[in-house]
Amino acid sequence: MKKGIWYGVAAAALALGLAMPAMAQKTKLTVYTALENDQLAPFKSAFEADNPSVEIAWVRDSTGVITARFLAEKDNPKADVIWGLAGSSLLLFDQQNLLEPYEPKGVSELKPAFRSSKTPPTWVGMDAFLGVICFNTAEAGKAGIKAPTSWMDLTKPEYKGKLVMPHPASSGTGYLTVAAWLQVMGQEAGWKYMDALHENMAVYTHSGSAPCVQAARGERIAGISLDMRGAREKTQGAPLEVIIPKEGVGWDMEATGIVRGTKNLAAAKLLADWAASRKANELYSKYYAVTAHPAVKNAPANYPATAEAAMVKNDFDWMASNREKILAEWDKRYGGKAAPK
Repeated sequence: MKKGIWYGVAAAALALGLAMPAMAQKTKLTVYTALENDQLAPFKSAFEADNPSVEIAWVRDSTGVITARFLAEKDNPKADVIWGLAGSSLLLFDQQNLLEPYEPKGVSELKPAFRSSKTPPTWVGMDAFLGVICFNTAEAGKAGIKAPTSWMDLTKPEYKGKLVMPHPASSGTGYLTVAAWLQVMGQEAGWKYMDALHENMAVYTHSGSAPCVQAARGERIAGISLDMRGAREKTQGAPLEVIIPKEGVGWDMEATGIVRGTKNLAAAKLLADWAASRKANELYSKYYAVTAHPAVKNAPANYPATAEAAMVKNDFDWMASNREKILAEWDKRYGGKAAPK
């Protein structure tokens, strides 16, 4: 009896000893992201369920902060992968040779606009986020203000002190909106427009969602903000109209890229493969109306039907190359109204 018990204990110990090295082989990937906080757990669990040998360790902040942090670390990168950061930021990294060329499985099935033009690609798009106008119809009605149909309408005197938008150095939504104005209107007219808009601006927030939240609460008449936040706030009962101005809307994409020099390249490729898959795009579509995979469709409640068609023709290389110059000029002109950090 005792001998049998001893053999059982020994067998269990041997099994445990064999299991421990297998557990120790799990690779931890440091992943930089600007995904919303409520997306982190679902994204992590979905990927890890399909790739149990890999564990994601998120480093999350706003687009501007993550972009600045990654560039500051470029001589000694701390990240293995970027998953869920503005495409214009990844193009900036690519211009500085900081991304590992890799063609994920199935990438050829994605919309061309969501793929790096290089062979092999250095980044892959996931979904698009747009800059729209969240307009509080109840507060506007009290003030006798009509809903805008054009970006130019926001420069009218009745909007003075009643507007809010994201700071472009902090928020990807802020930068894509400024970049779109400069591309669509031209440099001189674009800065002139922003000068006039600044006169009506109450504050520049450090979040792309905050302006719509403020408009939904009635704190502002209108906020230039994230498209999906507008649809969500309206669905939750806010007296909002989500407006697509007639000139079109700026947009950027969330994208994925492997950091050049990562010591966990095999695991990083697994994440890149998964991030480009249809399954991943179906997950993205729970949070975004426009995804990279053409077969993945989503029509969120109260989302503007014309939004994707109104996306301006973006020059992402120009957005990346001119980012620092644009932000410096913007801060010089308008930084005095930035919200405290």
